Amino acid sequence: MTTRQIAIDIPEKVLLAEKTDETSFARELCMLAAVKLYELGRLSSGRAAELAGVPRVEFLLGLNRYKVFPFQAELTDLGREHA
Repeated sequence: MTTRQIAIDIPEKVLLAEKTDETSFARELCMLAAVKLYELGRLSSGRAAELAGVPRVEFLLGLNRYKVFPFQAELTDLGREHA
C-alpha cells in the first residue's frame, strides 16, 4: 500500500490542553477523520479503517465511542432500494 504524508501545524497549546504528545494526537486525528468521513458516506468502512490505521472490525466496533452507527450506509442503501 502506497501512502502519502500530510503535515499539519498544531499549536503547542492544543497539545497541552489535550494532555497528549504529537504521536498520540496524530493517531487520534486520523481516527476522527476516518470516523467522520465514514459517517458522511465519503469512505467505506474498509477505507476508513485504513486511514485510521486499524483493522476493519476494530474500526467498526470502535464507532460506538464516537456515537456513530456502524451500518448506517447499509440501511440507507436498503431504504433507497425499497423506496
